[in-house]
Amino acid sequence: MRKPYVILIGSASGIGKSTIASELAKELGIKHLIETDFIREIVRGIIGPEFAPALHKSSFDAYVTIRDKERYKDNGKSLISAGFEEHASFVIPAIEKVIKRAVDDFDDIVIEGVHLVPGFVNIDQFSDDASIHFFVLNAEEEAHKERFVKRAMKIKRGGKHLEYFKENRIIHDYLAKQAAEHGVPVIYNDNIETTVKVMLTHIKQICKTMIFKHSADDIESETGIVLKYGGRMEDISYFIHGFSEPLRRKIDVYDPKEAERFFNLLKKNKKRRDDLAGLYELSDNFHSHRLCAPDDESLELMINELKEKGFLFEEKEHP
Repeated sequence: MRKPYVILIGSASGIGKSTIASELAKELGIKHLIETDFIREIVRGIIGPEFAPALHKSSFDAYVTIRDKERYKDNGKSLISAGFEEHASFVIPAIEKVIKRAVDDFDDIVIEGVHLVPGFVNIDQFSDDASIHFFVLNAEEEAHKERFVKRAMKIKRGGKHLEYFKENRIIHDYLAKQAAEHGVPVIYNDNIETTVKVMLTHIKQICKTMIFKHSADDIESETGIVLKYGGRMEDISYFIHGFSEPLRRKIDVYDPKEAERFFNLLKKNKKRRDDLAGLYELSDNFHSHRLCAPDDESLELMINELKEKGFLFEEKEHP
């Protein structure tokens, strides 16, 4: 029997998490979709401002309630992050209670909100009984600013929200850092369809291990094909002559923005480029990857295009 889905989607305000959460819930047929802002309002009704002043501020201006501001006088980002942490810390126990209720009732649930901080939400306590997937959404600064303005005007709180974009951007960077430290996928939300596909690839785990034969010059083309279908490329094993076991490296490629950054850096770094080419030559260009896709059709299309380009040597089902 399948475990219930618990899908957590965090991001700073204005990244588009509500839209993504709604689309993802629709794709997976999940009827329970909750915003952490609603959970926060319930907690506010229980804990008054005299006991938790940070809770009764917004996530982006909770720092004004910090008592020992003096120790942050040379680091405004740390002050804003500290205020945000305190604000979120009052909401997270209630979020965990909501998750527990969903798991106990065997209900799938999507929870989205700024209060979902990697490393703060204890998801390990549910790992035996639920299929838990935690994501943090990101956006480039200009795209974030544009969405932030639109959202502020839509909810008719433009004046208050617009003056706090800088603080929200600091929270954006803080969440991305927390995600990286705790192994939570960070997904750039440039396009709704692409973002949902990448998340489904993580959730559904529709994968095959494939054997490739191509030179280091073809890595960018190979990666582009995988990402085009919302795919994910995990790990690489090089089959080197004279070694009974392949040389294995951990990789996890699923984000087009990160892939673009990697290839730009590779083009600028001749030594790194030459080292990678040398590794491919040592293995006669034979290597394997585990490929994943959001659905069976996308995986088949991805594999067929890789075959057409001559990148695949052999394929086998992943055990």
